[in-house]
Amino acid sequence: MLKGKDLISIHDLSADEVYEILDFAADLKVMQNMKIPHRYLEGKTLGMIFEKSSTRTRVSFEVGIFQLGGTGLFLSSKDLQLGRGEPIKDTARVLSRYLDGIMIRTFGHDRIIELAKYADIPVINGLSDLLHPCQVLTDLLTIREHKGKNFRSMKMAYVGDGNNMTNSYLYGAAKVGMHLSVATPANYKPNAEVFKNALADAEETRAEITWTENPIDAVKDADIIATDTWASMGQEAEHDDRKKIFAQYQVNRELLSHASKNAIVLHCLPAYRGEEITEEVFENNAHVIFEEAENRLHTQKAIMALTMTD
Repeated sequence: MLKGKDLISIHDLSADEVYEILDFAADLKVMQNMKIPHRYLEGKTLGMIFEKSSTRTRVSFEVGIFQLGGTGLFLSSKDLQLGRGEPIKDTARVLSRYLDGIMIRTFGHDRIIELAKYADIPVINGLSDLLHPCQVLTDLLTIREHKGKNFRSMKMAYVGDGNNMTNSYLYGAAKVGMHLSVATPANYKPNAEVFKNALADAEETRAEITWTENPIDAVKDADIIATDTWASMGQEAEHDDRKKIFAQYQVNRELLSHASKNAIVLHCLPAYRGEEITEEVFENNAHVIFEEAENRLHTQKAIMALTMTD
């Protein structure tokens, strides 16, 4: 179903395609744990363009393509003519003649759109300032492992900055029918177009998608609470101001007291303890958070295998 397709946004996927990724990721995790070879991409090559630095994205994609039998090429902006001003459409057409797939982690989302437009091979969005689909698909896998497969019976709350994670949670929740309440300061809402698209997707799955300025309202009876750093990469100069603005959006013991009794906490990492999340809450949920980190490997292997297979 996903063969030869790009993965740029969860909004572009059908609900069946989302479940196809989650099911295959779960199978691949079992195969790896049982040491069953799963070399679905024998002889394939993935180019990994990094215009933003990374720990989890680089390691999980590089290890993942290796475990699938293929080869990953790390390509920093310093290594490519992109760094010297070559048009991205030219880079896309050249790389299409050498590679079987491209993963890109960059700043402007428009760069991914243009890359996919001119590439003849699948393009995977490893992160942009607008969206982080691989991480949210990973989080859906993690939720399924801890809360079961019936997303429609769950409520998720996101507390913090209306950033690329928030935008992708909106798309992810809407596709699987999970209720999602987002709490951000009024001037830090999720992208308006993304929110509109998510509401349209939610009509089909009957998901309830809401925004509030009040974090307590958002987490009330929530089964899953997610947060992220208050200052994303490229926003370091705003860090001190954001700490003041987001102070009441910290995920701490008091906030969790309003959630469901057995609620789990997710964090895509890196986590800044004492800011968006307390040390206590982080460590109490570390077993979930680091499994979430591990699941990046399995989910992205599923995405690569499904899109890059002949």
